[in-house]
Formats: sequence, structure tokens, C-alpha cells
Amino acid sequence: MKTDFLKKLKDDAIAYASRFHLSFYEHFSSEISYAKEIFFSHPLVRRCAEDVVPFLHDDFGHGIEHSKKVAIEGAALVMIEFFHSDATLTRHLMILAELSGLLHDTCRLEPDHAKEGAILAKKILQDYPLSDEEKDMIFFAIKNHEAFKPVEVPPNFLYALVSGALYDADKFRWGPDNFTTTLWEICDYQEWDIEKIIEKFPQGIEVIKSISNTFRTPTGQIYGPEFIEVGLKIGNYIYNKLVTLWKKR
Repeated sequence: MKTDFLKKLKDDAIAYASRFHLSFYEHFSSEISYAKEIFFSHPLVRRCAEDVVPFLHDDFGHGIEHSKKVAIEGAALVMIEFFHSDATLTRHLMILAELSGLLHDTCRLEPDHAKEGAILAKKILQDYPLSDEEKDMIFFAIKNHEAFKPVEVPPNFLYALVSGALYDADKFRWGPDNFTTTLWEICDYQEWDIEKIIEKFPQGIEVIKSISNTFRTPTGQIYGPEFIEVGLKIGNYIYNKLVTLWKKR
């Protein structure tokens, strides 16, 4: 009964989410397309996508699909922020952003997952043909991608750019994705019963609200709050439906 009940709610969440069209995807479709082209064609990114699979947690809402979205949209953010700069350097920074996105949640179930993820990233990337500085830029971004934690001062603008892009692309997932995918996978992983989900839902909504003013890149600060706003609309819709249907069972 629980499985069927939650599947119906998930389907309702996906249907309701389809009503919304986020400005980020409308305004930056060309940058996102270019980031996708890099993701699926660049040999280092493709290699990394294979290397991280054993360390990702699809059953906890932070698997390869999550990492792929973060990688692609993080790279798009780099391109948007670096639009008037050198094209070769921009593409290279986009590759670093995609590697960061793929690697950022490899230790998602660890207590300090950002720090542990950076340590594991060092092992995974040790024989990749990247300079020490390029690898360090990736490690810095992963180490500082967690919300509500102190952020280290980046050594320079390029570190800040890749790190901010990773953070913002990851927090975009706190919008609609949270209620169309992640929530249901976490509930299943944690084996919560319906009463537990209802109990935890309002607290989760409040945490998501607090993300709105934490975006780091100028583009993220403009478009990120819309992700959160739409996510909250979906979340409140599902919560009300969840409570109503459960009372009527």
C-alpha cells in the first residue's frame, strides 16, 4: 500500500512540475547545449563518468543523473559568467566544472561528505592529465559545495568561478528535482513510513527555503531563487495532497 501510495504522489509531483518553465533553461539554452556536448564527447569527462559510478548513490537521490545535471549546469554557469573571455580557457574551465560535478557527491553518505569527497576525488584524478592547480581547483570546489557550512576564501577568481558554479548547479536541484525525484528515493532508502514522511515534511520545506539567498555566482543569484520558489510550490502541493489522502485512507 505504501509503495503504491508514494508512487501516485510522485506521479502527481511530476505532472504538477510540468506546469512550470524555469527561466534559466529558456535564457541559456545555447550554453546548456554546449555544456552537454562537452559532457558527452570530451574523453576526460567520459572517463570520469565511468570512474564515479561505483561511488554514487542512485538509491539515495544522489546518483549519476543528479551528478550529470550538476556537471552540465555547472559548466553552463561557467560559460555564462565567462562569456566575454578567452574561448579556449572558458572551455577548459567548463571541463573542470563538469569533473567537479561528477565527483562532488561520491561520499554523500559520509558525515562530512564534501571534505571526504574531495579526498576521494584526489585518488580518482591522480593519474588524469591535469595540472596540480587544475586538480586543486576541483578539490576546492568539492570541499566547499555543502550548504550552511563555512566557505574557504578562494585563492583567485578562477577557483571562485568553478566553486561557485558547482555550488549553484547543485543547489538548483533543491528546486523541482527535490520533489520529482530526490524526496522519493530518500524516503525509500530510509524506509520511512507515511507518518514519518508527513512529520518530516514541514522541516524539509523550511530548510529548502533557506537556500534561496545562498547562491554564489551572479547568475545563480538571479535564477537560483526561482528554482527554489518553484520547488516549494511543488512541495507544498504534494504535502497538502499527502496529508489529505492519508486522512481519507
